[in-house]
Amino acid sequence: MSHTQIITRDRLKTPKAAALAGIIFSVLLAAIFWLLRMSIPANPLEPGAWLAANSSPVALALNLVPFAGISFLWFIGVLRDRLGPREDRFFATVFVGSGLLFLAMLFAAAAIIGAILRVFADEPTEMLDSATLHFARALAYNIMNVYAIKMAGVFMFSTSTVAIYTGLAPRWIAVLGYALALILLVGSYYLTWGFAVMPLWVLLISIHILIDNYRASGVTVAPSAGE
Repeated sequence: MSHTQIITRDRLKTPKAAALAGIIFSVLLAAIFWLLRMSIPANPLEPGAWLAANSSPVALALNLVPFAGISFLWFIGVLRDRLGPREDRFFATVFVGSGLLFLAMLFAAAAIIGAILRVFADEPTEMLDSATLHFARALAYNIMNVYAIKMAGVFMFSTSTVAIYTGLAPRWIAVLGYALALILLVGSYYLTWGFAVMPLWVLLISIHILIDNYRASGVTVAPSAGE
């Protein structure tokens, strides 16, 4: 392996990559949830007046979903690479599996809402207050508010455990992650703000990693005699 390839790989493994990916994911996911929350009524049986009034911000939110997913995958990958041999296989499986399940459900719900917009654009009159609209809305609602948010809680719980055993983040962040994950697992169905928990917690971890990385980069290492 050439010297250039080694430098490139070292740069990809830096905590800064995970921090930046986590920050991008948090900002995008918060923007997506805010746009959807402001545009689509919480009641899944609403007749569909939002389709005519708020289709543009909903379409914008759906277009941001793939970019949030890419950032989240990058965040998981760089974190695992940073852990290296310290990674526990059991918690790594739960950590990666819950993250991928959350992402898959996010994409599934976005695809359903996107299908509603597409059908409404072709048949606006037939779509309003139809059984198809109510079914699709209820399906997307259940995917996100029952299943995806539970997987977000499992992801936070497993990540907090990994953080405690490996020193990835301070203990207080991990304890906070346990508390918030428990809230999502038990009471997410009754919390309208539940989706804000995961991106804010990931943002907190990412900011800590970024600050920690800049502190470590201030320590200079003397070059060897051969350099």
